Amino acid sequence: MNGFERRTQEKKDQVLQAAFILMNTDNGIENLTVDDVAKLANVGKTSIFKYFGSKENLIHEVFMRSMDEMSSTAKEIMAKNAPFEETLIAMSQNKINYLKKINKQFYLDLMKYYTKKEDNGFTRMMQEYTDQSFGIMLDMFHRGRKEGKVDLKYSDEFLMLFFQALLEGISNPQIYEQILPYTAEWTEVLVKGVAPRK
Repeated sequence: MNGFERRTQEKKDQVLQAAFILMNTDNGIENLTVDDVAKLANVGKTSIFKYFGSKENLIHEVFMRSMDEMSSTAKEIMAKNAPFEETLIAMSQNKINYLKKINKQFYLDLMKYYTKKEDNGFTRMMQEYTDQSFGIMLDMFHRGRKEGKVDLKYSDEFLMLFFQALLEGISNPQIYEQILPYTAEWTEVLVKGVAPRK
């Protein structure tokens, strides 16, 4: 990457960070303006349109970047090959940290955007993220079986449905705000629930 490309990328990053800060408020995306983003990012409005084309594309990129960040951290956790319980705690903490970092309105806007935008690639990206997440969780449960921490009687299909139900529950804004102090207990109950009977 040459100097011009590096400076361009730095400016794009500034714009994305500024847009995230503005979107990650109680105002959400409803009141987001390109003028406000330009002012906060300290770039010209024309630069934003040059880099992203439209406000809609900028919002799309902010959401994509946010999901990529959580996915990358999950992959790093799995790459450590830590024991099952340690990995499960780290994965639960990763999800809770992500939800803690974002405003309730940002999360609601993200979910609304996901369900309404069928043609811009975001739905496909969310599906890929979900598939990756489930693949990671399946690998983790296989690791747990090898370590004797996950009962062999539970099928992959059941474990994935069980985990999906838990994830959807924890993703509810009313729940994730309250569960944060209970990460250890949450993980312990999950581990005990899938553990073989002694």
